[in-house]
Amino acid sequence: MRAVVYRAYGEQPVVEDVAEPACPAGGVVVEVAATGVCRSDWHAWQGHDPVPLPMVPGHEFAGTLVEVGAEVAGWSVGDRVTVPFVVACGRCAWCAAGEQQVCPDQVQPGFTYPGSWAERVAVPAAATNLVRVPDGLALDAAAALGCRFATSYRALTVHGGLRAGQHLAVHGCGGVGLSAVMVGVALGAHVVATDLDPAAREAACALGAEVLDPAAVPVADAVRDATGGGAHVSVDAVGSPATAAASVRSLRRRGRHVQVGLLLGDQAAPPLPMDVVVAHELTVVGSHGMAAHEYPAMLDLVAAGTLDPAALVTRRIPLAEAPAAMAALGTPGAACPGITVVVPGRR
Repeated sequence: MRAVVYRAYGEQPVVEDVAEPACPAGGVVVEVAATGVCRSDWHAWQGHDPVPLPMVPGHEFAGTLVEVGAEVAGWSVGDRVTVPFVVACGRCAWCAAGEQQVCPDQVQPGFTYPGSWAERVAVPAAATNLVRVPDGLALDAAAALGCRFATSYRALTVHGGLRAGQHLAVHGCGGVGLSAVMVGVALGAHVVATDLDPAAREAACALGAEVLDPAAVPVADAVRDATGGGAHVSVDAVGSPATAAASVRSLRRRGRHVQVGLLLGDQAAPPLPMDVVVAHELTVVGSHGMAAHEYPAMLDLVAAGTLDPAALVTRRIPLAEAPAAMAALGTPGAACPGITVVVPGRR
């Protein structure tokens, strides 16, 4: 099959023929209809998040089952599915408790085994990890549900506890940030969003956010002014020491900071204003995806039209263009606003 492969960190990926994935006895093989271009893939390619080499990137995808393992029940060839980027084992204590997103024995396509920038990808532990895609949802939109959209949804509803009438600050308006904007607006919050890229700010505004230019004034001061004293919930959707600290400083007393953007390599241990955390009794929490069993509530909102992940998909490209799209993620302003999806069958 055709797949995108990189053999060294930072080396230009190439499209080449690779071996078909083997179907696990308890898993499936998915024919990839669409797969997202995510900054997490860029981090792995750069060596910030080391992976075994060579590697096929890609971890958020949707498609159709083309092979079902002998031990799998309830799934058939032809079923439309998506999969959380954390592919859990289904056997450990965390999985038994429904916390598959922190499974210590997890694997991740594109990071621990060949990913979804390919015509097909294997998924182990089907009973734990498969999510059925509703008939009314296009597969290119469903691809975002495996990582950025679902991560933002859980970050705000579970960790943030965001409610109607509250203020939400979103720092960074890439795919995960725009997803957070959409979810926050749908929940009835007043959303303030900021990004260095004017096109990203424009995209956030189109989704219903009040946008702030972080270059104009200190962003935390601007958020506090726009929210009458600070946000109830603030999300770092970029992953940098500066955005993490600004997110914490954007909060009102008893506010909740949710760290979604990855902090890796020499940025993995950023200094945070812990004096403010203590004095204002702030909550600081990380969010790492969403387990498959939690998807139905989100999909109900999609079916009702309250959430529209399709609106975030702004570009569809063939495999041949995927390497350039990933490289663009390392240049501020070069990437297309919203979510770019790779369509492996497209030439």
